[in-house]
Order: sequence, then C-alpha cells, then structure tokens
Amino acid sequence: MLNTVDDVVLVILIVALSLLFMFALNHFWPAAQRSTHNDIIGWQLSILGTTYAVIIGFMLYTVWTNFGLADVNANAEANSLLNVYHLADGLPDPQRDELKKTARLYADTVVQQDWPAMAQAIGAPLKSREAATSMWQILMSVKTASPNQVLAEDHALYELSGLSSYRKMRQTESSSTLPTVLWFVLIIGGILTIVSSCMFGATNLWLHGLQVFAFSLLIALVLAAIADIDRPFQGSVHVSDSGFRRAQANMNEQ
Repeated sequence: MLNTVDDVVLVILIVALSLLFMFALNHFWPAAQRSTHNDIIGWQLSILGTTYAVIIGFMLYTVWTNFGLADVNANAEANSLLNVYHLADGLPDPQRDELKKTARLYADTVVQQDWPAMAQAIGAPLKSREAATSMWQILMSVKTASPNQVLAEDHALYELSGLSSYRKMRQTESSSTLPTVLWFVLIIGGILTIVSSCMFGATNLWLHGLQVFAFSLLIALVLAAIADIDRPFQGSVHVSDSGFRRAQANMNEQ
C-alpha cells in the first residue's frame, strides 16, 4: 500500500530515471545516429504505446471498479445494520434491548477495530464477527407471541443475513489485490514503452526531453493510481467508514 509521500517519490523516481536514461543514451548513441532508424523506432513505439495504453487502461478500470464495489458493499452493510436496529423495535423484551445494544456494539467495533485492522492489512478475522454472532443468537432466542413480532423477526433475520454476507465480502476485498503477473506486465510494459520513446532520434534534445518527461510522468501517475486503489481499504485512497459513522449517529439519536 502507498501513502501520499510514497506516491510522490514513486512518480519522481520514474520520471528521473527516464530522463537519466535518455541523456545517457544520447551520450553513448547520439541522436544524429539514431535518426536514421526513426522509421523502425517510430513503428515500434506506436505498437508498444498503443498496446500498453490498452493494458494500463484496462487495469485502471478494473481496480477502480473493484474500489467502487467495495464502497457500495460497505455502505450496504451499514444500511443492513441500521435496519436490524430499527426492526428490533418490533421484538419482545428482553431481545429488543439486547439487539439494539449489540447493533451499537457492532458499529463501534467496525469503526474502532475493523477499519484500522484492514488499513494495516491484518489477515485475522474481523472483530465485528463476534457482535454479528451475538445478534444471530439474540434473534434465534426470540419467542414470538404476535404476528407483528413474527414479521419483525423475519425481516431482522433477512437483514442480518445480508449484513453477514457484506461483512465477509468486506474482509475478502480488504486483502484482494492484482495478481503478481499483472503487475509484472504493467512494470515491464512501462519500461519498454519509456525506453522506446527515449530511443527516438530527435534533433532537438530539449523538445525530446520534454516529450519523455510528459510520457514518463503520465505512466508514473497511472501506475501510482493503480497501486493506490488496488487495495480498497488501505493507502492514501481508501473506502471510508462514513456509512458506519452515520449509522452510529442515527442509532445514538434513538
């Protein structure tokens, strides 16, 4: 996972190495000599650039889609928790008060323990699982006496089932990442594309340097963005716990 400082360092490093390679190449293989091969180099750069643009665009779309799904899933979990809390009003005593108390505990545990654990990429089971288990036990112990209580229990069980599924999905998403082989493709593809741009034999050294700078900067920024949102709950760009904080505020107002 990367923080903001890591992002800046990564981008600067990639751009600096690209420009350093270009100036070193010009020293050992002058641009005037390379210009005779511009037709071949230009064709190679065009094919590599187009292929890499498709690959990197697809990767960015994939990780951003996964990030959006993780955000939707987290908010759905918070909504299910809030629904369970409100449905507890239809249950008899003492299950009503116990379920409300445990729902508050679940929200507190997610905000105070689950989110920090996911940010640190701790692979242990989420602490909120214990509170979820308690809610199951409370609902299964209800001895219903009226149709309204039966209906409330049925809806609460449905919402709790959804909440459990969302929690499991959240844990899976917190540890999922792009396979190593795809990162290999991204990195090697970026290196080959930048090297090809440096090999072009341009008569204007400063204009060529500006082009290599812009090209490497764009690639570095996209790679940093992919690395940032690859793990939805970690790094400088991550899924917020705002849904659970809103649920906390709503429950505390009751």
